[in-house]
Amino acid sequence: MFSSLRMSRLSYIGWRHLSIFSNPSPSNWTKVVSDAEKIVGYPTSFMSLRCLLSDELSNVAMHVRKLVGTKHPLLNTARGFVYDSRNNLQMRGLIVLLMSKAAGPCPSTSDPIHDSMVSGIYPSQRNLAEITELIHTAFLVHRGIVNLKELTNSDGPLKDMQFGNKMAVLSGDFLLANACTGLAQLNDTKVVELISSAIGDVVQGIYHESSTSAEEGSLTVASWEDQTFLSHGALLAKSCQAAMKLARHGNEAQNLAFQYGNHLALGHKLNSDLQPFVKSGSEPSVFSLDSAPVVFHRQIVGPERWRHQLKQVQNMARQIDYTKLRGLIKMERGVSQALDLCSYHGNKALEAVKCFPPSEARSALENMACAVTKF
Repeated sequence: MFSSLRMSRLSYIGWRHLSIFSNPSPSNWTKVVSDAEKIVGYPTSFMSLRCLLSDELSNVAMHVRKLVGTKHPLLNTARGFVYDSRNNLQMRGLIVLLMSKAAGPCPSTSDPIHDSMVSGIYPSQRNLAEITELIHTAFLVHRGIVNLKELTNSDGPLKDMQFGNKMAVLSGDFLLANACTGLAQLNDTKVVELISSAIGDVVQGIYHESSTSAEEGSLTVASWEDQTFLSHGALLAKSCQAAMKLARHGNEAQNLAFQYGNHLALGHKLNSDLQPFVKSGSEPSVFSLDSAPVVFHRQIVGPERWRHQLKQVQNMARQIDYTKLRGLIKMERGVSQALDLCSYHGNKALEAVKCFPPSEARSALENMACAVTKF
């Protein structure tokens, strides 16, 4: 599947097919999400609140308060659970609900489970959306674990970072355990298999992220896309597919839902990677050396020239001047090729969802696919 996707994507780079985006659509991602939440019946910003306010996690939260005043990243992650208008941490559960509502019940069966639908969504699909959010939240917490070997004196006392790591492991594992319990209660072995494989994909993707060296330029465009699918796309894609399975839709609907989730997640990640290169502002933006525009740039200039450019923008302490590096990258075609790829994934997401019947939910999914291509 990856090889065929890559061939179609590579043939696309270099031109932009914008016909699907010809109709006016919301460009503000936050507004698109807010409008979509009204369609599914309630805000998903607190979808995992029931678990987050449980007695067990409340005890953990009391200990996390001890990190106030330190620089451990778990604090920023915790703040994002309550409000993060820029990233919309809870978008995955919302998309699962929208996909469930857009597809509706399976027309080829007269099963009594139809009577349990609320606002066009089965209770099991709402539970799946919550499970998806719990899994994503757990990995966000685990990503906040600090590598103690790389700490410097400016990072603060070592004991604070050690304590923060323990809390990140404990709370992340607690969320994953609750997600797995809820997954088993769905009583669908295929769905359990799908979501379990998605958890494995995320673990593998995070491992690859931490093991690759951006400075050496070992990450190609093809491997970036595969790695991004594992760490960002797999959970959403397989959750959308699982939502179709819970409604007893056939393989075609399941595949379309998977494709939408996959392409939307990749488009969303590309949009995020492109922000430092396309947004206007005088303040210098720090960006990952493994972000999509940089990966495209490295592939264009080659490893030797890339290493030379890195030396040009580093000071004696090997700190990078990101303003200078951004200028060098924007002189080549890396940014425009990343924009092309973002448009490609937005178009593919739209193609997948257009096969479902017209509805408010489908329109919301289409608006999301359009929004990830706007800057």
